[in-house]
Amino acid sequence: MKTLSEVKYSILDLASIAQGKTVADSFRNSLDLARHAEEWGYNRYWLAEHHNLEGIASSATSVLIGYIAGGTKTIRVGSGGIMLPNHAPLVIAEQFGTLGTLYPGRIDLGLGRAPGTDGLTMRALRRNVNREPDFGEQVLELQGYFKESAAADRVRAIPGAGVKVPFWILGSSLYSAQLAAVMGLPYAFAGHFAPDEMYDAVRLYRAGFQASEYLKEPYVMLGIQIVAADTDEKAQRLSTTVMRRFLGIIRNQRVNLEPPVDSMAPYWTVQEEQLVKSRLATAVIGGPETVQRKLQEFVNILEPDELMIVSDQYEHTDRLRSFELISQLMGKS
Repeated sequence: MKTLSEVKYSILDLASIAQGKTVADSFRNSLDLARHAEEWGYNRYWLAEHHNLEGIASSATSVLIGYIAGGTKTIRVGSGGIMLPNHAPLVIAEQFGTLGTLYPGRIDLGLGRAPGTDGLTMRALRRNVNREPDFGEQVLELQGYFKESAAADRVRAIPGAGVKVPFWILGSSLYSAQLAAVMGLPYAFAGHFAPDEMYDAVRLYRAGFQASEYLKEPYVMLGIQIVAADTDEKAQRLSTTVMRRFLGIIRNQRVNLEPPVDSMAPYWTVQEEQLVKSRLATAVIGGPETVQRKLQEFVNILEPDELMIVSDQYEHTDRLRSFELISQLMGKS
């Protein structure tokens, strides 16, 4: 059984825009958090691709990765993830070949197959939505552009060929678990917003894993929502910001990150409360003792190799404090 100190811990950032703040504020806060995370022992800092969503500024994911990597020194920086069907694999190979050349040994390429947006925006991104690209074939094509042997190919990623950028398969379904297992790649499950199939997906991945040139043993990273504060009461209040975000998703009303409130009762119906709480079924909310206990319970059940932590707060100082407390509880700061 793993202890918390045996589990690596990382950060997933959507570059959230708080109500009353600007996109520029969001970017500055992301870099500030990444610099603190480096000091606090976090392993990676990943950014997620989303489009046409109010309150989320990480649409130009590769550009933002370069900004964070350029402003830090040692922490790994990557995508959690790039939604590969939105892009030509060659373009992603060139972008991450460039990043991997600029910041050698520090760049990760996490890949997902969801659009990261609504149907209308997906059509604007992909143009031809009548021919959905095969995700597995796209990953194989992308891998080919990074191989040393690509130098002999007629179409090459320059830079890209020969650049060492680790691939990850991201997902929230059994399909992604099976694909990661067959391809022999590390697997990251999006438990921070879709926990329903997490247990089955992890079991399926580990049972079906096939060693590859990239990875000899299965490696599991789990996304998890954590709101840590100095007391349980403060954490519960701060968590209403996350609940309001998920309530907006359920209502298809995307807004900037909203301030916490004393009670959610005036904001949702009984049915909406149930839906939001089901999305946050694995969320860990509380003061240090509560968070440590609940995190250890989570690790006992799933035995992840790494946690990819989301902790969105309305105030940047509260967010910093949450991640600082988490790092102390993981036993590495």
